[in-house]
Amino acid sequence: MLGRFSIRWRLAIISSALTFVVLCGFAIVVGQLTTGKVRSSFDSETANSATELSGRLRLPSQPTSPTTYRILPDINVYAASNNAAIRLFDALRRPVQATKGAPDFGPPSSEGSRETKGYLVETRRTIAPIGPDTSNPQSVRIPIWIEYARPLAEVKNTIRGVRWFLAIGVFLGTLLAFLGGLALAKRSLRPITDLTATARDIARTGDPDRQVPESPAEDEVSELAQTLNEMLGALEGSRRETEAALDRQRAFVADASHELRTPLTSVLANLELLADTLDGEERQAAASALRSSRRMRRLVADLLLLARSDSGQERRLGPVDLGGVAVDAVSEAGVLSADHIVEVVAEPGLVVEGARDELHRLVLNLVENAINHTPPGTHIEVRVAASQDCVRLTVQDDGPGVPLEVRDRIFERFVRSAGDRGGSTGLGLAIVRAVTEAHGGEVTLEDAQPGARFIVSLPRIHEPAGAPDDLHDEDARDQDEQTTTSRRNALARTIGLRRR
Repeated sequence: MLGRFSIRWRLAIISSALTFVVLCGFAIVVGQLTTGKVRSSFDSETANSATELSGRLRLPSQPTSPTTYRILPDINVYAASNNAAIRLFDALRRPVQATKGAPDFGPPSSEGSRETKGYLVETRRTIAPIGPDTSNPQSVRIPIWIEYARPLAEVKNTIRGVRWFLAIGVFLGTLLAFLGGLALAKRSLRPITDLTATARDIARTGDPDRQVPESPAEDEVSELAQTLNEMLGALEGSRRETEAALDRQRAFVADASHELRTPLTSVLANLELLADTLDGEERQAAASALRSSRRMRRLVADLLLLARSDSGQERRLGPVDLGGVAVDAVSEAGVLSADHIVEVVAEPGLVVEGARDELHRLVLNLVENAINHTPPGTHIEVRVAASQDCVRLTVQDDGPGVPLEVRDRIFERFVRSAGDRGGSTGLGLAIVRAVTEAHGGEVTLEDAQPGARFIVSLPRIHEPAGAPDDLHDEDARDQDEQTTTSRRNALARTIGLRRR
């Protein structure tokens, strides 16, 4: 059970327990010695008093009758000092005199001591002289039996008091040991508490350059602090190596994706030309290669966007009308939505600060995700509305919803559900989260019952939207050239498109 307590309490409990054991042993020994001494002293005083009385008894004159004596000294006065009870008997063991209230202990049988009726009774037989001259050996003497008794309650009360005193001493000593153990443990563990507080602060701030305080004493706490500082240094070195490796990896992915765009654009152009000029099986082969190349182009673009997002590269930001972006993205996704009903509801004048291309990719990925993971005939609504100081983009469908097994990991990279009908790469929603966070927003998934609801909240600005063409960077222009044909085809299809 001690394992459930903190070290400070364990030290205090153990120290008080040891103190309790020591004090109990001390109390038992001292109690036995003290009570034995008290009882021995009581017995000795009783016996000495009885012996003294037997030596002082005398009869000042002849008895007036065989059963009447006048015995000196006055036994009531003699017994008063010790609260004793005295009884005197003649030679025939008949009572002749007794103190007031003396119990009947029975006739004496022999000299000695006994305990009866709560008294310690000392019995003595003496020969008391008669007459004033007690020193004359020729004086007449008569035998007298003496019962000198003292109540045992006195010595028992004394012994009980000693025992209570020792018990209280043991309790107070244990309590003081417990409180002192707590204080001592707290003071002794203060360096460890400081180490814990510093380590917790390092974990909270994520600052590995800080070090835990080292004790000036060469003790276990100082050794622990040195070990922790060495561990922090090793962790910082490992973190730097990991960051360097990740930076190299991001740079490689970004460079590779950037370099792959040009040959892929050339391949796409040639395949489009071949698909338009060839016939029969050759045309089908060219169309299949064109679809694979476009998917590769999309994957390269996704990897490039994620790599730049991870590296924290600065973006060219400006005011963007999120409603217009939503309409353009739905129009581009129209090539995939022939069997779906896609509706756009966008309030005008909802402007956010961001990169138009990335916001366009965000909306497009959400719409394509809804199309690819829902059956034909599903209704998909894209809504852009104001919410306090934010602009909320909501993409909702009435499909089967997101499976429970992937709901917690839906925004991670390369996560795909078992029923993925679109052959996606698993990067679409990861890009949505990366773009949202890069723009200071938040994306969440809710259960629409039925279907799924993705909500993107972005900070709103109250400025007129600028010209989108001025915000396109080199990647945006490449993407625009790539998707020109698909946009024209999408606009020619019938989709539920409404702007308000």
